Amino acid sequence: MNALAIKEKLSGVFAPIVTPFNEEGEIDFEALKRNVQKMGRTPLRGYFVLGTNGEFRSLGYEEKIEIVEVVLSSRSGEVVIAGASCESTVESIKLARELSHLGVDFISLMPPSFFAKRMNDDTLFGYFSEVAESIDTPVLLYNNPSVANNVCLSPTLISRASKHSRIFGVKDSSKGNYDAYITASLGEDFWVLAGSADFFFPAMLLGAVGGVLSLANVFPDVCCRLFSLAVEGNLEQGLQFHRKIVRLNSLVSGKFGVSGVKAAMDLFGFEGMFPRKPLVGLSAVQKEELEKEVKKVLEELERML
Repeated sequence: MNALAIKEKLSGVFAPIVTPFNEEGEIDFEALKRNVQKMGRTPLRGYFVLGTNGEFRSLGYEEKIEIVEVVLSSRSGEVVIAGASCESTVESIKLARELSHLGVDFISLMPPSFFAKRMNDDTLFGYFSEVAESIDTPVLLYNNPSVANNVCLSPTLISRASKHSRIFGVKDSSKGNYDAYITASLGEDFWVLAGSADFFFPAMLLGAVGGVLSLANVFPDVCCRLFSLAVEGNLEQGLQFHRKIVRLNSLVSGKFGVSGVKAAMDLFGFEGMFPRKPLVGLSAVQKEELEKEVKKVLEELERML
């Protein structure tokens, strides 16, 4: 796959697929299938599987494989990015090879973080390189220090990785590094995906090609509309739309995290179901308040369309 084809595959909005669990913590694969099929009828570019919203650290190896198999068999042409992040290079290579064999479009790698104090640029570059060179599938890095023991990829590391022949981009959820990453990788075949609706629009204006947005699990059409406004360069309407979406995101993901995303999915047409313990879902009172506040913002967005 050439660089321009890779850029095209990454250009758009991706939903970081949740893993629907029942109350006993078992995966409801039929609900997952229905979510993917319903999302396939929206303008989404694709899906990020086995990421933070997918609760990938709470999944066993075989569960991860089966989730990816279901997503791949349920999609209708959308791009699939799959996370292969483990704490060791050996385990990451094992998972990355299996996911590549299944036919995902991209492999995503977060930095190992248990030994956070030992994760310097050289160590991380060695880890990313070794995994990337073990597979034929193109690799994207994933920066999310809030769930990685505060390990944050440096712009220097990004600049170095952007020159690697098997690494083609980064999803940044760090709330502040996307501009530095875009600048560090200028001139290379390397692209940045915004990792939050909070800064998706400004990141697009600065050179990002797309976004992986938890809000897209609930309101994919709304998120795709913001992408279109950015591509069109419609600053006036785009900024107004952006501010409303930031508010929406704060209610859904910002306040409650994965549990909020799942609750909102249940309220607005998808199947989020339960998080896996020790995470807990929203109470009935919290869900009622969430629905009330989200509907207010949706009404404001509808008046802008």
